[in-house]
Amino acid sequence: MSVTEAPAAPRQKSFSLTDVFTDKKARKLVADPLSDNNPITVQVLGICSALATTVQMRTAFVMAVSVIVVLACSNTIISMLRKHIPSQIRIIVQLSVVASLVIVADQVLRAFMYDVSRQLSVFVGLIITNCIIMGRAEAFAMANPPSKAFLDGLGNGMGYGVILMAVAFGRELFGSGTLFGIQVVPQFVYDIGYVNMGLMVVPPGAFLLLGLIIWAQRTWTGYAEDH
Repeated sequence: MSVTEAPAAPRQKSFSLTDVFTDKKARKLVADPLSDNNPITVQVLGICSALATTVQMRTAFVMAVSVIVVLACSNTIISMLRKHIPSQIRIIVQLSVVASLVIVADQVLRAFMYDVSRQLSVFVGLIITNCIIMGRAEAFAMANPPSKAFLDGLGNGMGYGVILMAVAFGRELFGSGTLFGIQVVPQFVYDIGYVNMGLMVVPPGAFLLLGLIIWAQRTWTGYAEDH
């Protein structure tokens, strides 16, 4: 008696970095988090660091790059391990991977950008608990091949970074009159009575700017919450 073999499961298509420019699905993985499915303005994740590290563009930029690197790498590693991770301990494994990468990022900052590392203080370490990173690991990396997971991590990290830089731009410009520590508001403007906005250098100013950005982005894309 012959035994009929079960049909093989279809293989998921993998992408390379060059496919970002040629493949529509690959572009969607990177482009969607930049606007239509932004992790901050749409998913409302990672708000704490968006408020705490955006007083200056320099610290916001370093934080954004750190999150992009950790998110892309953790997604890739977890995706590579996904078939070997018991479901009962998957969160522990994900946290271990993310924590290891965050420690590396923190040590690199301490070695090469110590002053920025001190300004960021505990917030680099708190990348471990960033909902964006853990959310993408659980929802996407555990169910997709490494190439897709990498592009998803890259896109979500960039989406996070764009909002971080936008908030930092407004806060540093209006709060200090500088951008990346360089004076951009001319002295004669101060001489005729202009003063920096103290509100922008405290957390409520970040809330205000972030709220305006969320309103503008959702108005532009036509996004509405489901009730």
